[in-house]
Amino acid sequence: MISPTPPIASVIPSVSPEAAIPLRTELRDISKRFGATQAVDSVSLDLRSGEVHALVGENGAGKSTLVKVLAGIYAPDSGSIFLDGQRMVIRGPANARQLGIAVVHQEPSLFPDLSVAENVFLGHQPSGRFGSIAWGSMRTAARRLFEELDVRLDVASPVRGLSMADQQLVEIAKALSVEARVLILDEPTASLSAHEVDRLFAIARQARERGVAVLFVNHRLEEVFELSDRVTVLRDGRRVITADTSDLTTADLVRHMVGRDVTMFPKVATTAGEVLLEARDLTRSDAFMNVSFSVRAGEILGFAGLVGAGRTEIARVLFGIDRADSGEIRLAGQPVRFDSPAAALSNGVAYVPEDRHQEGLVLDFSIASNVSLPILPRLFPRLFVHRETERRLAADYAERLSVRSTGVDQLVGALSGGNQQKVLIAKWLATKPRVLILDEPTRGIDIGAKAEVHRIIADLAASGLAIILISSELPEVLAMSDRILVMHEGRITAELARADATEEQVMFAATGQQAHGDRPTAPVPTVD
Repeated sequence: MISPTPPIASVIPSVSPEAAIPLRTELRDISKRFGATQAVDSVSLDLRSGEVHALVGENGAGKSTLVKVLAGIYAPDSGSIFLDGQRMVIRGPANARQLGIAVVHQEPSLFPDLSVAENVFLGHQPSGRFGSIAWGSMRTAARRLFEELDVRLDVASPVRGLSMADQQLVEIAKALSVEARVLILDEPTASLSAHEVDRLFAIARQARERGVAVLFVNHRLEEVFELSDRVTVLRDGRRVITADTSDLTTADLVRHMVGRDVTMFPKVATTAGEVLLEARDLTRSDAFMNVSFSVRAGEILGFAGLVGAGRTEIARVLFGIDRADSGEIRLAGQPVRFDSPAAALSNGVAYVPEDRHQEGLVLDFSIASNVSLPILPRLFPRLFVHRETERRLAADYAERLSVRSTGVDQLVGALSGGNQQKVLIAKWLATKPRVLILDEPTRGIDIGAKAEVHRIIADLAASGLAIILISSELPEVLAMSDRILVMHEGRITAELARADATEEQVMFAATGQQAHGDRPTAPVPTVD
């Protein structure tokens, strides 16, 4: 017989006496070394049933390594793991799932040619007669999972082609499809809209109420304070402090994380110059309609909106990746048509994409090779690469952007997320653009690296670049932008001057609660 489809309530991890859910999960003196790098050094951490425990720290602090030890991906060099007082040896990710440890990883690890439902239930598919897979039951169960998440996805379609946000939601559904004793959320909100974050938090709170131990790894400190009961800070592989979240402030957490005081959003005073880039009535079918705006030299124009509002799609048209169906782009007052990214680059427009791993960097190349990649024909017109010239160029940008590495010959894949992001920015700055489009420039990087990227952005605007900043983090777009355009379902629903913009106004417009076309005009400001 075909196994019955689980009820909707069962997609939320639950605790029952029959399930023997442990009341406590403990990591004692866990250490892990990779070559000369001590990633985790004698870290102890306890996760309590019915509690959300946040784990924070800069990139390279050891958070992901500790998560992978608990998830069975890495075996610790020393130390012990206890589930409800019983010492356990976790023999791989499948064994971790059998023990009830569910993980939502920071970077989606899905099989692109399998369907959404197959990815969700991979390794524990519902079985039918003679042990075959009950395909209908699996798809029905997957639909109910996404209904519980309040998400519309075609569970029969392949994962290939899904946005980063949708891939992350598939990862969340994967974790919720097992009877979790411990639910680990490793940077789960980086690609989610505000609505999707709220829904995820509701799921996490339900899990907590049902007795699940939730480990919440995140760089967004406002979310840490909103969701967690306790917080542990790691720095350089060691535990710095564990405390009740209510006993700490944001400044306390940042100081413990980086070991110093950090100034966030270091906006530099600038005066906007001439209009460098202008869009007039741009339209691309099923993506955005009648979009008009301009950005001036020395100005940071922020784009806010929910995931799927059309912001990235506009950036791709401006950079020549996609084509507009109608409308006009002007550069320094002259009409231009970019049929390729190369055409955009030759006209001084550069684009830092949202997904640095898939679209931005070649992880198996060195820093030097990545930085020079867009300008190889210009740098070496005879097609013979002079490595020393390439290294000098990369070293100059690495120094300007404070890239921490062993040298420009180091592989980009070996860098922390924050340093990878700075290499990505350096790569496009090397093209010497007049207009720089930044799509989620601080996604998935730690608080210290965010502050450095914000400093870089402010300095670039002060040097005269026109910058388009696309960000899903409202504090970032509010603090760094001179003007803010808000999008909803492919249309600009509000234009706000820096001095007038608030989170409430932005969210109001981002959810479509302002009539289309009712767009207040913000004067081009002098930044103060």
